[in-house]
Amino acid sequence: MSGILDKFRLDGKVAWITGASYGLGLAYATAFAEVGARIVFNDINEELVERGLSEYKKLGIEAYGAVCDVTKEEDVEKFVADVKEKYGPIDILVNNAGIIKRIPMTEMTLAQWNQVIDVDLTGPFICSKAVLPDMIKKGEGKIINACSMMSELGRETVSAYAAAKGGLKMLTKNICSEYGQYNIQCNAIGPGYIATPQTAPLREKQADGSMHPFDRFIRSKTPAQRWGKTEDLMGLAVFLASPASDFINGQVIYIDGGILAYIGQDPSALDVSKLQAEEESDIVVKDE
Repeated sequence: MSGILDKFRLDGKVAWITGASYGLGLAYATAFAEVGARIVFNDINEELVERGLSEYKKLGIEAYGAVCDVTKEEDVEKFVADVKEKYGPIDILVNNAGIIKRIPMTEMTLAQWNQVIDVDLTGPFICSKAVLPDMIKKGEGKIINACSMMSELGRETVSAYAAAKGGLKMLTKNICSEYGQYNIQCNAIGPGYIATPQTAPLREKQADGSMHPFDRFIRSKTPAQRWGKTEDLMGLAVFLASPASDFINGQVIYIDGGILAYIGQDPSALDVSKLQAEEESDIVVKDE
């Protein structure tokens, strides 16, 4: 009889993470590799693919990467066919590739709107459509979509992104509805504000030593009073990709420190000295 931890193993599974040359996609892939999955990924150009392959090599992960534009059906079909020939059918798909354009709606061009919708919503449709036939044949499969708090909330300057992520939430539910009968689970991860190199400027101290206004704002809206870390997402990704989640379907699970459950507090009421002390303590632990 296998133990509960065995249900979280991905041995022998082929996991495709789109846009996984860096960032959250790389984090998901790293977690999957640790529990036995074979990693395949794509990105939009050769430079990014090479960057990804270099990162995986540093981590001791054997990965297959290729150029593939998720908005082009012919690219996706070729990628899926190549992977199938090399390693077998794809068992796990993470629709991670995405873009955002922060532009007021009245200033956004139709071309800019279409680009965001194409990458963030149409791309997951194309990729999911490409892997579903083999999942149906095998009688099992996992699709994980990269939703966002903007799947639930609006915010200024992100009309296309919010529309795409709201649509992706409903695509998640619809894939569950259509293909759950084949033992295929489609769920989504909705990250909150995550501390990455891309968001680092929003967390830098000001010239006078004070917190960045956006950093203060986010902490005041988050019960955990901190930004998320990439490690905070890895456990859920493994869970949703593994047999441990076989009866969970059509769900969006938010990893946001509680921000969607909380009306927030006055940013000026934050105990900044306490937060700074915690950050310094965390840095010391990491350095050790």
